[in-house]
Amino acid sequence: MPVLVVGSVALDTVETPFGRATDTLGGSAIFFSAAASVFCPVRLVGVVGADYPLEKLGFLEARGVDLGGVVRADGESFRWSGVYSYDLNSRETRETRLGVFADFRPRVPKAFRDAELVFLGNIDPGLQLEVLEQVDTPRLVGCDTMNYWIERRRDVLLELLARVDILFVNDAEARQLAGDYNLLRAARWIHERGPRFVVVKKGEHGAVLIARDWIFFAPGYPLEEVFDPTGAGDAFAGGFLGHLAWVGSCEPDDLRRAMIYGSAMGSYAVERFSVDRFRDLDANEVAERVREFREMTAFEVRLAAEPHV
Repeated sequence: MPVLVVGSVALDTVETPFGRATDTLGGSAIFFSAAASVFCPVRLVGVVGADYPLEKLGFLEARGVDLGGVVRADGESFRWSGVYSYDLNSRETRETRLGVFADFRPRVPKAFRDAELVFLGNIDPGLQLEVLEQVDTPRLVGCDTMNYWIERRRDVLLELLARVDILFVNDAEARQLAGDYNLLRAARWIHERGPRFVVVKKGEHGAVLIARDWIFFAPGYPLEEVFDPTGAGDAFAGGFLGHLAWVGSCEPDDLRRAMIYGSAMGSYAVERFSVDRFRDLDANEVAERVREFREMTAFEVRLAAEPHV
C-alpha cells in the first residue's frame, strides 16, 4: 500500500571532515521517500521554489514516488547549510533560508486522501494537524518533531499527539517533551497523550521502540566510512513505515522487523552525501544488510546449571 509523506523539500549544503556537497537534494520528505520507496509506493506533498531542479527527483519517480503533491511556488526554495564535527555527532547550522517553505500550507491532492499510512515530517505541528484533517481514515500515523516545536508550539503539539500512533524523536526531545530525564518514564508520559509507540532515535547507537507493554532495541549498523548523517532519521522512518506498508501489518513482530529495516535504511543514508546512496540501492542489498543485523544480534539462551551444594 502507498505511504503519504508531508514534509520539507530542500537544497542542502553540507560540509563534513570527509568532503563537501553544495545544493544537494535534502529535506525530510525527500529522505523519507528515498528510503520508503524501496518497499512501497510513496505519495509526496511539499513545496519548492522556482529555482528547484525538479528533474533531479526523476530517480524517485522511477521508483514509484508520486510527486503530484509537490507545488512549485514563486520565490526561492528552502535551503539549509551546516558543518559537522569530526565524530559527526554534532553539527553547526551556518544558514537556514526558508524561502517558499515559510508560507507552506500543505494541500493533500484528492487522489492522496485515502492513504492508510501517513508520515508527518518535521514541520509546524499546526500544519501537521491540517494534513490529518485532509486525510480520510488513516490506519497508522507516524510523526516527527523537534525541540523548536516542543518549546514554541507545545500546546498544539500535544493536541497533535492525541491523533498520532507513532512518535519519532531523539532521546533529548523525548526527555524535553515529558519533562523527565528518565527515558522510559518519558515514553510512558507520551503514551498517555496518545501515541501507542515511541521510537527514540539514538544516531549511530541505534534506536529503541517503546510500546505500552514491551520494548525493542535495534542497534546501529557498524560502518567503516560515514560521509554525511543528514537525513538519517528520516531515512530510518522511511524504512520503518515502508516495511509496514509492504507487509500490510502492524503486529508486534512486524514492528520489531520494521525497526531493523529502519536502521538499515538509516545506515545507507550516511554512506554518501544527500540521497545518493539510494539511487542504486536495490531490495537484494537491503535484504543482505538485514540478515547481517540478525547475525549481529542473534544468540541462544542457555540456562546455567544448578549450583553445586
